[in-house]
Amino acid sequence: MARRQINLKVLDDGTRTFEVRHRWEDKPVASPPDGVPTEYLPFKQAKGQHGRPDWLKARVPGGEGFREIKETMRGLSLHTVCEEARCPNIGECWNNRTATFMILGNVCTRSCGFCAVLTGKPQELDLDEPERVADAAKQMGLKHAVITSVNRDELPDGGASIFAATIRAIQEEVPGCAVEVLTPDFKGDREAIKTVIDARPETFNHNIETVPRLYPAVRPQAKYRRSLEVLRYAKELNPEGLTKSGFMVGLGEVEEELHQTMRDLREHDVDILTIGQYLRPSENHLPMSRYYTPKEFALLRRYGLEELGFKHVESGPLVRSSYHAHEQTADARRSEVGAGA
Repeated sequence: MARRQINLKVLDDGTRTFEVRHRWEDKPVASPPDGVPTEYLPFKQAKGQHGRPDWLKARVPGGEGFREIKETMRGLSLHTVCEEARCPNIGECWNNRTATFMILGNVCTRSCGFCAVLTGKPQELDLDEPERVADAAKQMGLKHAVITSVNRDELPDGGASIFAATIRAIQEEVPGCAVEVLTPDFKGDREAIKTVIDARPETFNHNIETVPRLYPAVRPQAKYRRSLEVLRYAKELNPEGLTKSGFMVGLGEVEEELHQTMRDLREHDVDILTIGQYLRPSENHLPMSRYYTPKEFALLRRYGLEELGFKHVESGPLVRSSYHAHEQTADARRSEVGAGA
């Protein structure tokens, strides 16, 4: 399926670790239900061709807000998933003074086929990180803070206690600031999930990422059903809180698989759904099957809202989990009020 390569890596602070990368073959996943093998786009386009359609072109990041947030993050030795995952919306979001903090370091214990975050041996746990995140949220004047992390499978609780400490630190330092978390699956550990939920985040997000057939290539150390159960259990623990999940398109899935995944999420009490285009970070990541059109994203959004009853669906080429997160939460809450009227 892929050729595995391990390289020495020296982080910005001088820490020596290692990185794991895969050079994926042309057909890394099983064929769709119709049996027709998936064809993938080449990573490098012909000379003079951009390759991406017009609706996927994002502005080069810059501006006063962008610079200020970058300086704040570096000054407090914090990481953002915006940078580590090479998000195309970083310029827009940072100039709107919103950012997604990535706690527990910037080295992940898993090697997902789509992700640009470094895979390798994590750094020591930083117990002061929650206070620095809260300080940054206060300096930025946030009303909605999003906290995510790398996977830390070597920790007994997967880092859940640091998530909880970060939520509480923000709530104490920035009263009125809603906190949204995007967590790993914690290997399905219910005590870890409860630790996070007990801190009462406004929104609990765990991404399903793709359809079950593609899991061996997209999320080799994860389990589709386990992720669904994480979301259901989070809702059981806090019925008043919002649950959220998301997936990418363009990895070789077909429409019927997307619809089934959407049904599975709704059946597990997920309130908010995000759908975005997969963009291959490098040739060492999974190849892309195709670009979805804005019309196709609109149809998926309509299916999620009108047929399945999600409280909010954010669906578009450049959509990522935290894109317009505050608006997503507000719309979902309005939907609850409308349903109860």
